[in-house]
Amino acid sequence: MLFEFGLRSSLLLIFFTHLCVYGFLFFKRGITQQRLPDRILGTFCMLSALFIFPWMSGFAGWYDTQPYREVLFYTPFIHALFFGPLLYLYLKSLTNAQYRLKPQDWWHFSPGAIYLLWCLAVVLTDKLILGHYYLMDGMADPDFDVWYGWTWSLSILVYLILSIQYYRNYIVFSGLEFSFADAASFKWLRNFLYSFAILTILLISEHILSLFIEMMYVRSWYYFLAFALIAYYMAISAYSARPIIKLNFQPYLLTSYTEPLQLHPGTIPITQQDHSWMEDWKLKVNKLMENEKIYLLSKVINGMYGKSFNDYVNEFRVREAIRLLQSPAHQNFNLLGIAYDAGFNSKSTFNRAFKKVTGKNPKEYIPR
Repeated sequence: MLFEFGLRSSLLLIFFTHLCVYGFLFFKRGITQQRLPDRILGTFCMLSALFIFPWMSGFAGWYDTQPYREVLFYTPFIHALFFGPLLYLYLKSLTNAQYRLKPQDWWHFSPGAIYLLWCLAVVLTDKLILGHYYLMDGMADPDFDVWYGWTWSLSILVYLILSIQYYRNYIVFSGLEFSFADAASFKWLRNFLYSFAILTILLISEHILSLFIEMMYVRSWYYFLAFALIAYYMAISAYSARPIIKLNFQPYLLTSYTEPLQLHPGTIPITQQDHSWMEDWKLKVNKLMENEKIYLLSKVINGMYGKSFNDYVNEFRVREAIRLLQSPAHQNFNLLGIAYDAGFNSKSTFNRAFKKVTGKNPKEYIPR
């Protein structure tokens, strides 16, 4: 088989091979362990390998030699219209262990499917029916038509914006909901999304510049190399990451944190509760601060207990939270309600303090 090894063809060959290998590994793990995110990412890796193939084979001499040139022209390798939907659905399935593809999810792939049908129509018409170039001009690879480049570039950018917004909402939710929020942050995925977004913006900027000045085709090779690098980074990061099976994020769940908190049916939201009973305590605290200088307690606690004032107070709050969790009168309260009643101002702070004091998660103290 013809393959002219050079710097540009060899570099892309390395990434092409590795992406194919990771695609196979993700598919294998996704099938054996029934993990939807792995099957989605396996598809992304395989399509990423195909994505860089024309530039790899082009610099290896395929466009200058038949029948390789015909293979490149009539075989669609650039399936970038699938990239955005795959990333978006991968993010959904990764952050929600119960997520399953629904019929409406498949509509995301309709633009890519239409392009594939068009490519099939071109092959059938030109090669099998007419026997000569008709729907294709025979001068340039349709995968690199200007209209198609604009279409998939904008598609990727739109889906990346949606994915980044989804990821940011997930981070807010995980900080409020999970005691293992840092482990569940998927920082490698954040890095990939932002890197891919920057790369796509640069590509679109180049598309715009090409309307006014002639761009050397070799410049595009650097885009495909950069794409190969960040796709490979995502593949090795995702494959080596420890799976977290407890995730259950759905965007609508955030509304429970942005709307006034309702502890249980018939309870007045915290923002509307009567705080007049606090007035007496306010006077007592002011008096203790002025006369007894209790602000010096922080220094005493640091010296005598070997801990910060905040940690000392949180121990009592955690004890109160345990009492509330095990109290029949509070069985209808959610964890955020318990946290507020025990004196914490957010669920993330509550989870961290609880783990630090008891070594366990709050849910472990809920009676079965």
